Amino acid sequence: METRQKFADKFDWGLAFLLFLFFIVSSIAISSAQTSGQYGEINFVFKQAFWYVVGFCIIGFALLFDPEQYKRLAWYAYGFGMLLLILLFLAPESIAPEKNGAKSWFELGPLGALQPSEFMKTFLILTLGRVISIHHEVTVRKTLQTDFQLLLKIGGITFLPLAFIMLQPDLGTGLVIIAIMTGMILVSGITWKIIVPIYSGIALLGGTILSLVIWAPEFLEKYLGVKQYQFGRIYSWLDPYNYKELEGYHLVNSLKAIGSGQIFGKGFQDREVYIPENHTDFVFSVIGEEYGFIGASVVISLFFLLIYHLTKTSLDTKEPFNAYVCAGVISMITFHVFQNIGMTIQVLPITGIPLPFISYGGSSLMGNMLAIGLVFSMRFYHKNYMFSSDES
Repeated sequence: METRQKFADKFDWGLAFLLFLFFIVSSIAISSAQTSGQYGEINFVFKQAFWYVVGFCIIGFALLFDPEQYKRLAWYAYGFGMLLLILLFLAPESIAPEKNGAKSWFELGPLGALQPSEFMKTFLILTLGRVISIHHEVTVRKTLQTDFQLLLKIGGITFLPLAFIMLQPDLGTGLVIIAIMTGMILVSGITWKIIVPIYSGIALLGGTILSLVIWAPEFLEKYLGVKQYQFGRIYSWLDPYNYKELEGYHLVNSLKAIGSGQIFGKGFQDREVYIPENHTDFVFSVIGEEYGFIGASVVISLFFLLIYHLTKTSLDTKEPFNAYVCAGVISMITFHVFQNIGMTIQVLPITGIPLPFISYGGSSLMGNMLAIGLVFSMRFYHKNYMFSSDES
């Protein structure tokens, strides 16, 4: 009885309840999305429920290890993730077929498909958290040189998985990897004297390239060998109605779906706008059409509560490693949400990034649950540490 009481006191019930709410939202949205004619008799709700059960088992497994053990295991996890990415790159088509122009999945027969990059994101967060925390432990005097060394470590560790992910090619996941690195650099303690010039230069370069794509594509074609058709996603993002039969098809229909939902939506399964694969990347369009501004606001509020909860955990923890890992998880989820919702309403270009905990997808859900499992572990053992004096 005492052991059960200790577990009940230490377990993060608030975070578990948030995940349960996400499961409810996901089930409702997917059950409606799968009524589209293209899916036949496939029951994605049942499959999503199964992956949620697996995800909660992953969280339970994560609670078996405390943060110090994760810190020691970080490099092993990173090596395992890199091994999977390398094997995926070398695997024949029979094991890793190309889907939608990308070789990102292992086919595991009746078990379905496995996307290694979804787990590599969490492994990268663990490894960067270890490297940053140990760097500060061994650095007696902080200087510009030591900050540059830390920046090079973070960049080098991130570059390897990023390179293999971009070779698949998977731009969406590559952007998530960059977002994780960016978020962890911002909280790493590296001086702003280094961060501001570097990020300003990157922003200037990105803005320049975007301007050239829009106003002078012939320059990129002539001097860099880039073909104008390769900018189809940018053009269809800026002017989707001129590309509504090709690259702009999903965006135009997404805008129609969300706009037609108005304030209260059309009701459960009363959709009128057809969007292919709307149970995955465009599940927010289903929510916007059927439940309107109110339903979409509820979903966004749930993500706000999740980010708030993760941020509070990061601030409450007494270990730098825990705080860095929480920052990485926050960066990953925040970017996912901002990019996915943004692409459905034309704020950002379309990329293959799912909406966390709501879009259908086993690998995505398990990868996110693994990341959340780390936060559960940190909250669980942090409380144990706080009350240790009472237990003695």
